[in-house]
Amino acid sequence: MGTRSLTVFKDDDGEEIGVMYRQMDGYPEGHGKELAEMLSGMKMVNGLSIDQPAKLANGMPCLAAQIVAHFKEGPGGIYLYPAGTRDCGEEYIYTVTGSPSEEPEIEIQDRHKVLYKGPACVYDIWLQIDQSGS
Repeated sequence: MGTRSLTVFKDDDGEEIGVMYRQMDGYPEGHGKELAEMLSGMKMVNGLSIDQPAKLANGMPCLAAQIVAHFKEGPGGIYLYPAGTRDCGEEYIYTVTGSPSEEPEIEIQDRHKVLYKGPACVYDIWLQIDQSGS
């Protein structure tokens, strides 16, 4: 049995735009770490121009599509659900938020509390501290 997780995408107004379900490896050392690595250094913009950095998302709908493309490798494993979907047997919920000119943020909740909330670029530091029990 896998560690199920949901990744919730919220636009800069706080509205949910969709949910990605992951059937396995949804724990913070797995999905959380890979999600943070993908988002670290990502720049959110509102409109594209000629000279853009390599890690760029044109708003949250663009970023959500990039995240799904990053994780989806074939049939099964990753599924898309409508905004507001919960109670899929998930052990963790990852919420990705972001606004233009900012790096996306991640919030991680288990069934009882918020475990992490902050920028993707410092997630690895939090993970190391959390794993060491400090």
